[in-house]
Amino acid sequence: MTVTSTRRAAPPRHRGGGGTGRGGGGARAAARERRRRRGRRVRLALGFCLSLLVLAAAGAGWLYLRLDGNITTFDSGGLSDNRPAAGSSKGENVLVIGSDSRTDGNAALGGGDKTAIGRSDTTFLLHVYADHRHALAVSIPRDTLVTVPPCKLPNGSWTGTQTDTMFNAAFSVGETDKGNPACTQNTVERLTGLRVDHTVVVDFKGFAALTQVVGGVKVCLPNDVYDKDLSPNRATRGKLLFRKGEQTVSGKKALDYVRIRHGIGDGSDIGRIKRQQAFVASLLKEVRSNGLTPTKLLPLAEAATKSLTVDAGLGSADKLISFAMSLKDIDLHNTKFVTLPWRYQGARVAIVQPDADELFAALRADRTIDGKNASGKKTSGATPSPPGASSPAPVSGAGIDVTVYNGTTVTGLGARAAAQLTADGFTVTGTATAGSQDHVTTLVEYGAGEESRAHTVAEAFPGAELEPVTAAGINVVLGQSYADTAGSAAPAASATPTALPTEVAQGARSADDNPCANLTYG
Repeated sequence: MTVTSTRRAAPPRHRGGGGTGRGGGGARAAARERRRRRGRRVRLALGFCLSLLVLAAAGAGWLYLRLDGNITTFDSGGLSDNRPAAGSSKGENVLVIGSDSRTDGNAALGGGDKTAIGRSDTTFLLHVYADHRHALAVSIPRDTLVTVPPCKLPNGSWTGTQTDTMFNAAFSVGETDKGNPACTQNTVERLTGLRVDHTVVVDFKGFAALTQVVGGVKVCLPNDVYDKDLSPNRATRGKLLFRKGEQTVSGKKALDYVRIRHGIGDGSDIGRIKRQQAFVASLLKEVRSNGLTPTKLLPLAEAATKSLTVDAGLGSADKLISFAMSLKDIDLHNTKFVTLPWRYQGARVAIVQPDADELFAALRADRTIDGKNASGKKTSGATPSPPGASSPAPVSGAGIDVTVYNGTTVTGLGARAAAQLTADGFTVTGTATAGSQDHVTTLVEYGAGEESRAHTVAEAFPGAELEPVTAAGINVVLGQSYADTAGSAAPAASATPTALPTEVAQGARSADDNPCANLTYG
């Protein structure tokens, strides 16, 4: 039986003659068959892709679970009940402790007694500014004399307050092989007035593994270094460990580099801190050059988590990687390293005041090393006067540079005066402590050709006296008269500092600095 189509036949595909209905139907059937085949291929491809995605997701999930299993957290019950209040900004403070514990295979890298108690060899407090575009790491020398507040012992009891105690003794409270990170955190919070949001302890193995994963870190040495420089008790010089100049190190060699104290510079711990800051800066460069993405961070996390001890807030792979990702917008040049203001006190290190207080006040206010507001909040540019401050007539200090010296024993007074001057348009080039702290009246010192500008500065300090000096520039030496009118009873933290103390700022290193810059190392 012949079926006649009621639809118009398709035009012929070849020259000459018209196609029949049966011929047109065959072409359509062939086309349908081709479409079915293509559909099967597409479905197979989609199914294959979906299977890969499921497998990848399962693999990532398995990897995250494995990383979680690597992480060790410390007991938050050892944290003080009398902690600084959480800041109102979105900035964060991260305490990083380098432990010299010899357990869990660390003795193979660092030598020494496998049963020795854990000690903190390196410690710095990283302040991540609220704008998440700036960061400042403050190194705390291990021999610094501090007050160690009450800390929890392994048996659950608490120690008493210890004054004039070396800073690294806090980590050894309880004399356990893993150390006491909670006690170090308590000590840092008491010292700085800053609430520590996270604490991370890295041992020898974790450090060595990190340097290997990034493919090595560039360092620079001012001279050749030998075995004896790492182990001073050796009878002979030993083999060459590092040649003079720039080179790339990883693993145990990187660990040796940051541990060496003798044979470079003056052999001091302060010199070693400078070298460690240069190393961390180079490490950050390598991490950033590889890219801050979850894919790139997973191998780092794999290496690090095997030897990390962290607070509960970072106690999972997801939390660790999320925190690392939150730092991706911080520019290397805006990542700075400084050392807690210090001076020698015999064989120990004493804290220099008011510089240290002004440094931590600047961090609490989210002020960068050059006085910029990094709180992420817009301001009118004027800094509120502290409680009880007088209100002198407005002064225009545009184009005038001033250095402020605190000539009193009132802590933080230099920061208050600097804030006032900046609000009036002056450029404050730094703050410092005067040679003597018994000044009654504020003094404005000025060099040749600066008398007119000095008069303008004096207008900001009613009753100030002017004095010509041989040195160039303009200095303000604050007296008790300014302290009395500026509300000396107010705590230093109420001031809004404009910049870090001069000596601190001048000694800063940026993460993008050349590794061969500043090779004095003390």
